[in-house]
Amino acid sequence: MTEDPVRVGVLSLHTSKESKAICNAVEALGHQPEWLRRENAAVSVEDGEVTVEPDVDVVANRMLLSNIEQPAEGLGLAHTFGRARPILNDPSAVLTAMHKFASAVALAEADVRVPDALLALSNDRLNDGRARFGDEGVYKTAIGTHGGGTWKIDLTEPVNPQVGNRQAFLQELIDRDDARHHDTRVYVVGGEVVGAMNRYAPEDDWRTNVALGGDVEDASDTLDDEAREMALAATETIGLDYAGVDLVQGYDGWYVLEVNPTAGFKGLFKASGRSPAPHIARLAIERAGGSVDDDLVAELSAVLDDSTPDCMPAQRRVNDGQVPIIGYIEEVNVAGTQGATQAFAKSDTGATRSSIDTKLAAEIGAGPIKSMTRVKSGSVKSGKARPVVDLVVGIGGEQHTVTASVEDRSHMEYPVLLGRDILQHYRVDVQRRADDARNPDLDEEEEEGVEE
Repeated sequence: MTEDPVRVGVLSLHTSKESKAICNAVEALGHQPEWLRRENAAVSVEDGEVTVEPDVDVVANRMLLSNIEQPAEGLGLAHTFGRARPILNDPSAVLTAMHKFASAVALAEADVRVPDALLALSNDRLNDGRARFGDEGVYKTAIGTHGGGTWKIDLTEPVNPQVGNRQAFLQELIDRDDARHHDTRVYVVGGEVVGAMNRYAPEDDWRTNVALGGDVEDASDTLDDEAREMALAATETIGLDYAGVDLVQGYDGWYVLEVNPTAGFKGLFKASGRSPAPHIARLAIERAGGSVDDDLVAELSAVLDDSTPDCMPAQRRVNDGQVPIIGYIEEVNVAGTQGATQAFAKSDTGATRSSIDTKLAAEIGAGPIKSMTRVKSGSVKSGKARPVVDLVVGIGGEQHTVTASVEDRSHMEYPVLLGRDILQHYRVDVQRRADDARNPDLDEEEEEGVEE
């Protein structure tokens, strides 16, 4: 008698290679994937009976919470599905993992080594304690992703306990490689290490995230026992079924930096030729009582099939009101390591990168300078070199961490320019201006550049 296929729901409102790969792996293993998205998902309570649409036997939680406007809403949605069906990466564990300091506390309490760190709610307490980290340390927002909200800073200068409306903390800098900073990501699924990679920081940066352009190399077969056991212990301590565990090696051993519940596959597959997708698919199928061919899992893990799965529902139209609208002139919150302030910003879809006025950048502590970028303009054909810094921009409650260029905008009406790095998330209404009450007849012309 042939068993019925398990119906695996992949809960992911965003379109990503990882979600596609998991859906495709479920199908390749002989079972039925369902992609739970805005277009097709619903939960109903009628006469005391709970039903899920599409009907699934188990849910693989791939909700991204760290870079959305209302993470509590996404967390509540995952909890809803988790109450109705067995779920991988329980939302309560994801909550611990997504808050970097809560994760560090949980790991330290379980004797899993983490760097020294300090979170304080007051400016005085945070700065009173910063001297213990030396002249240089790591400054992080408690919630962040893809390296956003993480800075290596000069601790001889005061810092702010918040970046925008997000809590921030200080962390000891662990680094024993004087040549090039790197860390190690270990991907754990179901209590087993499925692959590992060393991640090297790109030029002019120290963060190793693949999303920022860092290099990778396979570490799956060279990972030492201490790092392997630490990654497994960290995943178990947080309570996750699958995770990417980031570790760094100091002179006295390994430390866990972060435990990522929705870690990407791209860098790991590039480095090792191993995809976690079929391992996650197998775990979900077995959690619901199904079975899979282990040899087929091994075969599928050698391929990252991120083609669009048949189960992907028809996508909503862009103009159905779901995509936020931003004005031609918008009031934004700009935040750095030493403060935040409100400012008017101009939207420019012709600019690749957002930019901020030099004086304003200094006021909020934007930076430190990561690199220099050359920008072409109509008046200077050879281009102008501008420093690039990390900048947190808040728009209507949404936070964007971008690498913005710093320029003298004192002769321009608006101290902040929003480029495509931010505008890609919005539709621009050129008739809408947040400064109408201040100067309704203003018509400004600027020479904004396009990066080489």
